[in-house]
Amino acid sequence: MTSCGLDCRTPTPHDNPLQHRQNGVWHYLLKRILLTIPTFVGIVLLTFVVIHLAPGSPATGTVGGFGESGVSAANHDRLREHFELDAPVTKRFGRWIMRVACFDFGQSFADGQPVSKRIIERVYPTLILTFSIIVIALLIVIPVAAYAALNAGGFVDKVILGACVGLYAIPPYVFGMLLILVVGVALDWFPFSGLTSEDHAQMNGWQRLVDLINHSVLIGACILYPLVAYLVPFVRATMLAVLKEDFVRAAFARGLSRRRVIFRHVLPNTLRPLLTVMGLIVPAVLGGSVVLEVMFSWPGMGRLLYESILQRDYPVIMGMTVLSAVIVLGVTLIVDVLYALADPRVRYA
Repeated sequence: MTSCGLDCRTPTPHDNPLQHRQNGVWHYLLKRILLTIPTFVGIVLLTFVVIHLAPGSPATGTVGGFGESGVSAANHDRLREHFELDAPVTKRFGRWIMRVACFDFGQSFADGQPVSKRIIERVYPTLILTFSIIVIALLIVIPVAAYAALNAGGFVDKVILGACVGLYAIPPYVFGMLLILVVGVALDWFPFSGLTSEDHAQMNGWQRLVDLINHSVLIGACILYPLVAYLVPFVRATMLAVLKEDFVRAAFARGLSRRRVIFRHVLPNTLRPLLTVMGLIVPAVLGGSVVLEVMFSWPGMGRLLYESILQRDYPVIMGMTVLSAVIVLGVTLIVDVLYALADPRVRYA
């Protein structure tokens, strides 16, 4: 049989680069998901042990403090038995894991309501505020950092960097107190307590939106300024490094406008490192919201966690831990996958 000089073998999936890349993406995604499972279990186990080894108990918290309120030891023991706190820690953890596997977080020790209901009521204010502020921060950071990078060493660039250093040095709770005293109390420009006004239910749709935005301004500013102060120097430094690359110099040499070079060459290569940083920013923002939500009486996840810790409300604390771990690990997974999709040089290994 004579050879025709052509490759007549049956094509395989490996012959198609696009299909091979898609298979690599799915393999990478599956591997990342499997790696998050032990991390999630470790976070939950560590939190459970720390909470149950801490001084105090829900029994003392429920009756207002055993030993100070005059509650008898017998009533205290009955409360411990009612809350199943008399069982060993390992047994309690096993029971809790079995309930969580069935999406049952139990009932709150404080008021007897389902934990999932209490968390759902508080999760939306925090997530909507957090991700709205992150989007606003990116809309501010990218043009400011680009202007600073294109005018590196100039007067405006130095002012921007100096302002970022100064703002980042101010703790958010200190900045929040200043906003409450000056903007909220002295000037009375914006409300500084709660999510909505008392007459929110009697307002129309537009008035409700304005009322919600007004209540979000001060706490949102406390979340926004550290993000901007941190990200502007980072994005500026990344853009400066990209501007020194040969392909950017070649683009300028071909006579392309500065705007086209920035949007077509510099910005896409800047967004890739920014994706990695965003995976670290979300957990930091969620963790820092505890103090701010208590300060501004914001009915979110942070305030619920604070109240539950004071009340030794173990089911709510553990439910909040699970939700926070899922959010953080989910955001990290999404960022990793987006980075791998955005950069073809990343190997799916």
